[in-house]
Amino acid sequence: MAIGPTYGQIKHLVGEGCSVRREKESMASEREFTNLIEENRGIIFKVIRLYVNHEEDERDLFQEILFQAWRSYPNFKGQSKFSTWLYRVGLNTVLTFKRRAQLVVPHEDLSLLKVSSGDKIPSEETEALYIAIRELNEIDRMIVTLHLDGYENEEIAEISGLTKNNTAVKLHRIKETLTKKLKDL
Repeated sequence: MAIGPTYGQIKHLVGEGCSVRREKESMASEREFTNLIEENRGIIFKVIRLYVNHEEDERDLFQEILFQAWRSYPNFKGQSKFSTWLYRVGLNTVLTFKRRAQLVVPHEDLSLLKVSSGDKIPSEETEALYIAIRELNEIDRMIVTLHLDGYENEEIAEISGLTKNNTAVKLHRIKETLTKKLKDL
């Protein structure tokens, strides 16, 4: 069973409510955007799953991130990788959603955390790591998630708005915190 929308569903979601924009943008641009989203959709799932636990909220946020990304796509100048830009759009959308909805995730709901955008069953170690990450504050959670996804400190700094040095220091402290949390489990 595939998780998340298919290519056709993404194309449909992008088109919803955007008929004026679609008329202004070429069909090639829409195809390009849809292909980029398809290639990078795992980023959206990771961001969502680290911040919300409820399936309905996940679906709503996926659509909202797609909408915000589509709306902002004409302003994407390619100065960073598309995945970096999409991460930033996704994080900003999720954080706005959380502030607006004032979502509170009770501690006992942490066991519901899904850790993979695929159908793989996570190992106990992976599950423990993601639970420990969920317990971090929002900025630290974002930094370590980007690091685990292979982003360099410079890219993490660009996405988070921190300096490269501050990012490196925070990442070092986050690793120490996670190591301690995992030893305590």
